[in-house]
Amino acid sequence: MERVNKGDERVLNVRNGGPKFGRVRLLRFHLCLLPFAVCLLLFSPSPARAHVGSPDVFFEGNAGPYPLFVTLRLPLVIPGVAEIEIRTQSSDLREVRIVPLRLAGAGSQYAPAPDVAVRSKQAPKFFTGSLWLMEGGALQVRVMVAGARGHGELAVPVPSVAQRVLRMQPPLGVLLLGMLALLAAGAISIAGAGAREATLEPGAKPAECGLRRGRVAMTIAAALVLALIVLGGSWWNAEAARYARNVYKPPLVHATLEPGGRLLLRGEPGHLGTRFGLGSETRLDDLIPDHNHLMHLFLVRVPGMDAFWHLHPDQIEPGVFVERLPSMPPGRYRIFADIVHGSGFPETQVGEVTLPATAGAAMTGDDCSWTGPPLPARATTDTDSRISMLPDGGRMVWQRPVGALKAKVAESFQFIVEDAEGKPVQDMEPYMGMAGHAEFIGADFAVFAHVHPSGSVSMAALDIAQSELPGASGDDSSSSPMSGMPGMSASTASHLDASVSFPYGFPRPGVYRIFVEIKRAGRVETGVFDARVE
Repeated sequence: MERVNKGDERVLNVRNGGPKFGRVRLLRFHLCLLPFAVCLLLFSPSPARAHVGSPDVFFEGNAGPYPLFVTLRLPLVIPGVAEIEIRTQSSDLREVRIVPLRLAGAGSQYAPAPDVAVRSKQAPKFFTGSLWLMEGGALQVRVMVAGARGHGELAVPVPSVAQRVLRMQPPLGVLLLGMLALLAAGAISIAGAGAREATLEPGAKPAECGLRRGRVAMTIAAALVLALIVLGGSWWNAEAARYARNVYKPPLVHATLEPGGRLLLRGEPGHLGTRFGLGSETRLDDLIPDHNHLMHLFLVRVPGMDAFWHLHPDQIEPGVFVERLPSMPPGRYRIFADIVHGSGFPETQVGEVTLPATAGAAMTGDDCSWTGPPLPARATTDTDSRISMLPDGGRMVWQRPVGALKAKVAESFQFIVEDAEGKPVQDMEPYMGMAGHAEFIGADFAVFAHVHPSGSVSMAALDIAQSELPGASGDDSSSSPMSGMPGMSASTASHLDASVSFPYGFPRPGVYRIFVEIKRAGRVETGVFDARVE
């Protein structure tokens, strides 16, 4: 488009259609932006319910010769960004790289280029990074390290799900509303000006017929703009509703007490949806053993958590389990049932059941129980506990850090088992292949986390992840989950120290009860501790 050589250079050559074509382009530009503003404005549905347990992942293991403590802060939405924290005790670690990929299958063998974690200037043994999780389901984060002692690699299983629909922040909503009003007014005024003045010579005033055309054009434009807003809003609400249907919700389990103290458990498929590749995890006929059991059943009496059972029902058909209850006091019990799908995706089924007093048989195998005082209804300075007495006169001592416990802070929870004389015991044995198990339960039962000495990951998923590491083989003991657990390996599994630790971080403030299960001389014992978290 040529410009006038003399005079006002801001005037476009009318013979080339300057004023008319310029307004049309501007109108098209505003109309293109309008749907995006509408979509952003209307994206404000209420948040959905998150899954049971802690949303973050904690793992402690060895990457070759380097012990690592890995914390993954998972995103609330998928796709989303996961924040990764890595702590090491090794001073000779030079580089840490991280990459997300599928837990198993072809997607686990062809990893994209890894990102380099950033070393903290204040704490040289602390690294941070962030990764995009683009799909849901059973994923893993590979951590590859290099240092003076060579290279190492470990895999951390990650259950990736959309946890909620985020609300729009009010200031952003007000800003977008103003932009929408501006764009709508601009589109309508441009349409009116185009119909009224597009064919006029510069400086000429429109006639009455031109003014009339302008008003008609503005009326039509206003109707079109309103229709675009309504249609855009309907489209966006439909998309938001479809996303909300794929937000993860904990699967339910229905419990029925049959004659003879037989508890029948019938689970429902988890509400995972198919938008992010999660359809395969909704089945109940693909469960795999975790610690040699298809289900870990936890019964906790409410409201005081003064009675606790960890049982292992038998599956009689896909998704249906049965447990012959031991002797139990009457009451209303919350149900948490841990299962793992064949893909390595873990779930906790939730439910509730009211039971009468049950005179069942004595517990055997890996089953265990605890009864004691209820959790305080209100948090006080006496809520925290450090010592839990054991049935044989011994005790379990929590090596609690000095100061208040903080939410969203990862740390190692260490417990020491002592005999009646206050000396460390010498008869600790593996409990289901581990040095111990722990359950962190919030006072409102909104948080339930089953944690192991290696972290909050499922051991079945960890076994899959480690078997996919380069160089791993089915007969290689280094690929066993036990070998990556701090303080325990396949060669030392029969000889355990009197202490056990669990990497974890409380997801939010509140009052918690911690159940710690260990095995001594063939019997399972449970220590119980209460904690206030700020």
